[in-house]
Amino acid sequence: MEQLVSYLIRENKKIATAESCTGGLLASRLTDISGVSSVFEMGVVSYSNRIKTELLGVSKELLDSVGAVSEEVAKEMSKGVCKRADADIGVGITGIAGPTGGSPEKPVGTVWISFYLKSSGENPAFLLNLNGTRTDIRNKTCDIVTERLKELLGVK
Repeated sequence: MEQLVSYLIRENKKIATAESCTGGLLASRLTDISGVSSVFEMGVVSYSNRIKTELLGVSKELLDSVGAVSEEVAKEMSKGVCKRADADIGVGITGIAGPTGGSPEKPVGTVWISFYLKSSGENPAFLLNLNGTRTDIRNKTCDIVTERLKELLGVK
């Protein structure tokens, strides 16, 4: 995380987060690092569909048709928080951390993560199929988000 924050500060790139199943853990990890306030102004815990719609601009029709835990919603979350915060990078996380809430189609450990890069309009999303406890799933998700974002940005 320190490498990522150092890169963001050096490049003057602002980041914003929209988290569901991680409940603000990614934002917490970011704010553990001194100096991050110059590049991190906003993190949203959008646990409910209402907040995803009202605050992040995720369409109710999309939520009704594909569900909150989906590629499409993760992408809308990352794009919505990026725009709302006027950031350079938006991160969206939605999933099922368990131990309840899973289904045969979307078992516990199903997590979608997405990144929106304002400069290029890129909006990649990745499906994670994780296992472990609720805490394990939340921690693994944040670890993977950090690594994927570093790869996307070319952070060494």
